[in-house]
Parts: sequence; structure tokens; C-alpha cells
Amino acid sequence: MNRVISRWKGFHIMGRYLYILFFVILVGGSATAQNVGVTPTPSPIPTPLATPPIIGAPTPGIVLPSVNDTQSVRPEDLKGVPQVAVNFRAPISGLPDLGRVGVNMTDQRSMTLQDVLTLALENNKDIEVTRENIRIAEFDLKSARGVYEPRFAGQTYYERAPIPNVSFFNPGVTQYTNDNIVFTAGVNAFIPKYGTVFNVSTNDNRLASTNPISIFSPQYNGAITASVTQPLFRGRGFDQQRRTIEIAKRNLSLTDAQFRQRTIETVTNAERAYWDLTYALRNLQVQRDSLKDAQAQLEHNRRLVQEGQLAPIDVVASETQVANFEQAVYDALNVVNLSENSLKNLISPNRNADIWIQALTPVESVEISAPTTTLNDAVATALQNRPELDVLQAQKSINEVDQRFFKQQTKPQIDLFASYTSSGIGGVVNPNFRNPLGSSPGTLETLLSNVGGPATVLSDIFSNKYPTVRFGVQFNLPLFGDKTAKAQYGRSLVEGERIETQRQQIEQVIQVDVRNALQSVHTAEARLRAAAIARDNTQKQYESEQRKLDEGQSDIYRVLDRQTALAAARSGELRARTELNKAIADLNRATGNTLKENNIQTKK
Repeated sequence: MNRVISRWKGFHIMGRYLYILFFVILVGGSATAQNVGVTPTPSPIPTPLATPPIIGAPTPGIVLPSVNDTQSVRPEDLKGVPQVAVNFRAPISGLPDLGRVGVNMTDQRSMTLQDVLTLALENNKDIEVTRENIRIAEFDLKSARGVYEPRFAGQTYYERAPIPNVSFFNPGVTQYTNDNIVFTAGVNAFIPKYGTVFNVSTNDNRLASTNPISIFSPQYNGAITASVTQPLFRGRGFDQQRRTIEIAKRNLSLTDAQFRQRTIETVTNAERAYWDLTYALRNLQVQRDSLKDAQAQLEHNRRLVQEGQLAPIDVVASETQVANFEQAVYDALNVVNLSENSLKNLISPNRNADIWIQALTPVESVEISAPTTTLNDAVATALQNRPELDVLQAQKSINEVDQRFFKQQTKPQIDLFASYTSSGIGGVVNPNFRNPLGSSPGTLETLLSNVGGPATVLSDIFSNKYPTVRFGVQFNLPLFGDKTAKAQYGRSLVEGERIETQRQQIEQVIQVDVRNALQSVHTAEARLRAAAIARDNTQKQYESEQRKLDEGQSDIYRVLDRQTALAAARSGELRARTELNKAIADLNRATGNTLKENNIQTKK
């Protein structure tokens, strides 16, 4: 009885094939009959317009080839052209190892998204460079503030100098020698608020000379001077030192904003790479499951051939389907390798790290809830959080410092100064002294009575025996106006206008970025819904087509088409899910919430 039923099904299938062949011959014959006797209408030849000759134009009657013109060449016209890869056939061999190059598949490393972000922030070279820039800015600020630290400066030296005698008071003396010991020291201090400069200095020296007209040898001289300089216009409200400090402060804010911007970019790239690897691994599993289904279908079809329900040629189609799915598995494996290397490149400290030989396995749930926000709220959040605007704000603050400084430079430079000096003198009478003017009763004795030994220098200074007071005004004014200062001030004003225009441009770009990111999330949600429905329906269609084939109501080609469609639908659903996660990451980046959503805090 079973043999009779099998033969009847075989005749039924053969009859259906003959019916299809008859229908194709009928349609082709009718189409040919309709074209018999029909002469194609030639294309009209355009009549050249009567235009005056152009100098340099080609001679009439000579047709120049157009760039788009091609010469028709038949295969038999190609003489002596060698053929390429004649009768090439790839040998049928076994499949290569299902592994990844340079990866030990037994060394599996499970990683959550937080693990990936932590490694990316710790090992990313761009993050490290930006972090070092912040440290450099901190040292620049300390260096700028150091200009107001009190300075103690001075020098001391010994000097011996033979001096030729050019004085007529020393007849018979050709030269004499001076031995000089000099010591100078001083302290400078500042009042940053008003540009005031204080200076206290001392100047002491000991001079021993063989000059016979020198009364004292050695002779001691000393003085202590206190001075103050106060700018009246230029530099009183703002000077170069204060400008350097303020710019260093704002550069620290600038590098901090740049650090947050680089951190957001790094986190977003790591998120996208994580979800790409998640999709690649799951898609590899989908392709392997599809291969198993194709192999099971092949075995099923072989049993149907044995039972006489399918023609033997139908098994060849199933074998081809298996080969195609095998290729799809290795294509998916290649995508896994590329995705894994991209992720490792973001989180690995160097090329010799152990992570390069490990097989990474993402274990984070792909079910991430999309942010529920309106466009206005998202744009407002982005304008408040985006580091690009913080960078621009720091640049604007630096420009304001420049404007303040260059405006000060346009003022006249007039400074008040005052100083007070207390001096002292001491020494020992030169044994070689000769009075070139003869004896002056009382003069030398009076001088010697007022000058004592070395100790009298200090007593003279602190007793204020020889005070000197000086005060006045010093100025430095251009004769025809300070064009340089005015030009620099004008340039700073234009720079401020440029920064404001750039801010408006960046705000508009941010708005576009937010709108696109929000739309991408909505589109990804819709795509995921459609992909889930398509996968469910494709599964049902595949199972239905399998039942029809078993009942003799379908053919193997439809089953294979449904099988291919099911594999594509499964992969498409996974792709839609991961694309939604990547769209969420892009939305967080667009609104500046990347660090907040991932619980990341930046430190200077």
C-alpha cells in the first residue's frame, strides 16, 4: 500500500513539472509571435543648427569621439588575448578550525559593560594624555602665581685691578692696585591688587688701594635703600602678571572640559564596541543554529528521497544550502574577530597584554530601557551638559582677560616712585697717604675724627647719619598714540565676537545632534518591533512550509527559501536590539548624560 501511495505522489509531482514546462513554452511562443514582423523605428537624426564658426573648433566633417563613446568589440575579434584561470575549480576540502586567530578559546573572560568602561578609562591613551594635560595646567597655574613671591637676590665678589696713574697729584707713581670686595642683596615684594612694587636692598664694599692719595685703605662703604613704585594708570588695575595667572586658571578649566569631552567619547565608543561584539557573538550562534537546521533538513530530505516523495536532484539543493550556511558561519566568525579586536584596542593597556589571547564574552543584558524624554528637555539638557560649550566658555573667559589687559595697555604709563637711603662709611688711615695739596690745618683731623673703623659703617646706617630721600614721577608715553596697544585691544574685541558667533553655531549643531539621536532611538525601537514580528512570522512560515513538503503540497526550494529567511530574521532581530542600545548610547552622548548614566565621575 505504501509503495502505491509513493508512486502516486511521484506521478503527481511529475505531472506538475510537465504543466509548468508547458506553460513556459506557451508564454514564450506568444511573446515571440507578437514580435514577428515588427520593425523598430529608427531614432531621428538631429539637424545641426546654423551657428557661426568658432575659432579653434574642429573642422566640419570630422567627427570627434565622445568621452562616453565605446567601440563594440565581439569576442571573436580578440586575437591573441590570453585567458585567465582556465578551467579553475576549487578543490573540495574540509572546513578550517572554527576559532579566532591569536585567541585561546579555552581562556574565556566574561565582561560586563561596567568592566569594559573601567578598562577603557584606565588604559585609553587619549584619556591618559588629556589627564596629563590637566596636570600640566595645574603646574602652569602654580608657576604663574610664583611671580608674586618675595625674591631675595644679590651678589658678592672679589675684584683686584691694577690701575694706571693718570693724576698729576701722584708724581713718580706709574700705577696702583685696588682690592675690592663687594656684597649686594635685596628683597622684592608686590601688592598684586594695585601693581605696587616694594624693594629693600643693601650695598656694601671694602676697598683697599695702594694709591697714595687715598686717605683710607681699606675703606668701608655701606647703604640700605627702601623704595616703592606705584603705577597711576597702566598696570594699576591689571598687569601682565595678573593676566598670566587668570589665563592659567581658565586653562585649567579648559583642560578639565576637554578631559570630560574625551571621557564621554571614550565611553561612547566602548559602549558601541561592546554591543557590536554582543551582536557578533549572538549572530554567530544564530548562524550555527541555522546550519544545524539545514543539516537536519538535508537528512530529512534524504529520507523523503528514499521514500520516493522527492526527486534525487532535490537533495543537491539541500546540500548547497548546507554549504552556504557553513560559509555564513565563518563570515559571522570573522565579524566576531573584527569586533573583538576593536573592543580590545579600546581597553587594552598595550599590545602585550594578556587580554589579547583571551576570548571575551559579554554578559550584560541587552534589554536596556530607552530614555523617556521630550525634544525640548533633551535639548535643554544638552545645552547644559555638553563639554563643547564648557570649552567655548573657557575660551570666552580667556578672551575677557585679554580684553581687560589690552585695554589697560592703551592707558598712559605714568608711575610714582619714592626711595629712602641710609649710608655709612668707615676705614683705616692709609699709611702711604700723602696730601697732594699740602697741610690744611684741621681739615684732615676733622675728617679722621668723623670716620672710624669698619664698625662705624653700621652705626652710621642705623643712626641715620647720612640719609637720602628721593621721590618723583617716571613716564613712558608714545608721541603719536600707542597703535600697537590699540590694535591688540581691537583684535581681542573681534575675537570675542567670533567666539560668540561660534557658540551660536555649536548650539545649533548640538540641537541637530540631539534631534537626530532622539529620532534614531525612535526608529530603532520601531525596527526592533518589526524585526521581532518578522522573526516570529518567518518561523511560522518555515514550519508551515516543512509540513506542506511532508504532505506533498510544496517543494524543497520553498522550504530552503523559508529557511534562509528565518536565519536572516533571527540575525536581524539581534541587530535591531543592539542597534537600539547603540542609539541609546548616542543619545546619552548627545545630551551629555553619558557619564551620569554610567555612574562615572571625573577628577582633576
